[in-house]
Amino acid sequence: MIVRLTDVELAYGRDWSLSGIDLEIPRGDFLAIVGPNGSGKTTILRAILGIHSPKRGEIWWDKGRRFGYVPQRQYIDEIYPLTAFDVALMGRYSLIGPLSRPSRKDRDVTLESLDHVGVRELADRAYRNLSGGQKQRVLIARALAGEPDVLVLDEPTNDMDISSEASTMRLISHLHEAHKMTVIMVSHLLNVVADYARTIVLLSEGKLITGPAEQVLSTDSLRSVYSEPVDVLHVSGRRVIVAGGNND
Repeated sequence: MIVRLTDVELAYGRDWSLSGIDLEIPRGDFLAIVGPNGSGKTTILRAILGIHSPKRGEIWWDKGRRFGYVPQRQYIDEIYPLTAFDVALMGRYSLIGPLSRPSRKDRDVTLESLDHVGVRELADRAYRNLSGGQKQRVLIARALAGEPDVLVLDEPTNDMDISSEASTMRLISHLHEAHKMTVIMVSHLLNVVADYARTIVLLSEGKLITGPAEQVLSTDSLRSVYSEPVDVLHVSGRRVIVAGGNND
């Protein structure tokens, strides 16, 4: 087990809270926290990372876990003329320690991380001049440079075109399957995670449904959460969620 939340209540400001959260994340899982903007997805993610304290309840962490965090790329300050390598190297800082200079190993691991995500050739390019998809890969490389066993991503496909979105999700799936990495991901789009996540945490209007993807992402389950006609279709072997279906 990586993380366990027991009867947790989380609050953000004075007007928003989410209570009764019971969640277990086993090692090797691919868990997606999904819901509309403002539903509390990122707050739950921050609690899992240990940077948001619950008002009530208990959060237990496996002492041996090491998180690699990939924030929303829109929040990365691009004012400094950093290269893709410079940004990825930041993932080593917690291991390097204060007042220490990066070693040859730190630089080699950083280049390997860029290679893992397919952007090693961009190492000397200015980060701020990269495309959205390239920036996301560099941020994933930054997380991998810290040699984590848990990859945590906050809206990794935000504002991407269809091609970049699909490429990013295939990369995350590859890291999960080939490198046996636990993945915890936040998204506001059900269709982005529908064919990748094993476990779904679905948030909507204070409701929280957790379970295997095939159970949570069913027509009956989604209609009960959203109180709207929703259909789950299978197209070319993929699960597709469509709003506005028939109620029969």
